[in-house]
Amino acid sequence: MKDAYIYDAVRTPRGKGKPDGTLHEVPAVRLSALVLNEIKERNNLDGHAVEDVIWGNVTQIGEQGACLARSAVLYSDLDESIPGVSINRFCASGLEAVNLAASHVMAGMGDGYIAGGVESMSRVPMGSDGGAIAVDPYLAMKSYFVPQGISADIIATKFGFSRTMCDEYAVESQKRAARAQKEGRFDKSIFTVRDINGLPILDHDEMVRENTDMQTLGSLKPSFKEMGEVMPGFDNIAIMKYPELEKIEHVHHAGNSSGIADGAGGVLIGSKEFGEKWGLKPRARIVRTAKIGTDPTIMLTGPVPVTEKVLREAGMEIGDIDLFEVNEAFASVVLRFMTYFDVDHDKLNVNGGAIAMGHPLGATGAIILGTLLDELERSDKETGLATLCIGSGMGAATIIERV
Repeated sequence: MKDAYIYDAVRTPRGKGKPDGTLHEVPAVRLSALVLNEIKERNNLDGHAVEDVIWGNVTQIGEQGACLARSAVLYSDLDESIPGVSINRFCASGLEAVNLAASHVMAGMGDGYIAGGVESMSRVPMGSDGGAIAVDPYLAMKSYFVPQGISADIIATKFGFSRTMCDEYAVESQKRAARAQKEGRFDKSIFTVRDINGLPILDHDEMVRENTDMQTLGSLKPSFKEMGEVMPGFDNIAIMKYPELEKIEHVHHAGNSSGIADGAGGVLIGSKEFGEKWGLKPRARIVRTAKIGTDPTIMLTGPVPVTEKVLREAGMEIGDIDLFEVNEAFASVVLRFMTYFDVDHDKLNVNGGAIAMGHPLGATGAIILGTLLDELERSDKETGLATLCIGSGMGAATIIERV
């Protein structure tokens, strides 16, 4: 088995994933190509430099369909001899792309890969590709299907996370993200998105709201209360699955849930020989990766069991990890992780997360891995773990260590 190393990690800024968002004019194929070009230029790659481009993308329809990864390669300045493959593990697609690339390198199936993902949620709406889990009557009934927002509220209800606790977490995410922006903590990875004339479009995560406070969040109505209680009554389905819960407390809203966003991120993965060939110094070694299936109704608890799995398989304990990136899909997801493992918030999402900066579905996994690596270097720490909850009940995790 070879070691797999991270040589570089880059990303676009995250734009608001609505028609009035700054990146709305930039389709996913171009966002992807810009990331590929940035990796190529920063690392002086040429010709058939990598074995493949593995690219996460959740809503694979319309302009994000037809193997977007290959389209992005052809759109970019990479050599046309480099293939591309699109994958979908929902919210963890970007991290799973990295994990697959690392696995190939470890197995000796190619020395170098570019892996990551993209989502243009302003142009290709979430859910527009349909899905059997929601529309097939047999599967929906068998799995006790409820939308993710209801799942987040189930977690809050089951494990005792109040609206106040979720809002306090969200306020802190905004403060940390604003501080990170001001201090330039994202500068190593982020690059400016420019138009075809070279003029800048966006150079920062535009959804950060530095002035967010408890009073602001207190004025927001719960986002999933109506679909839970009125029509089609998903709370009843949840209580059928979990009869110990008398009532679902609806605590999540737009301010303590991840923002809909546009963005892309990529990671350059390679063997030791790959680095030597291109004159590159590895920044981190991928220690272990893992994925797991979980209860599809509560759905978003995957970061806990997948972290247990990846630590066990790596021969490590939770105390061996210096920093954590746990995707902020919803506040209760992260609160569950912190309370279960008794992880200090000072070690987790130290520069904010998706509640403040948005969650471009197919890209987020790669983005948070890059953020984790940058922060390990900035704070002179050694070992980090990135994990995400996943739709339909799954979890993914990756452990890295600096070299």
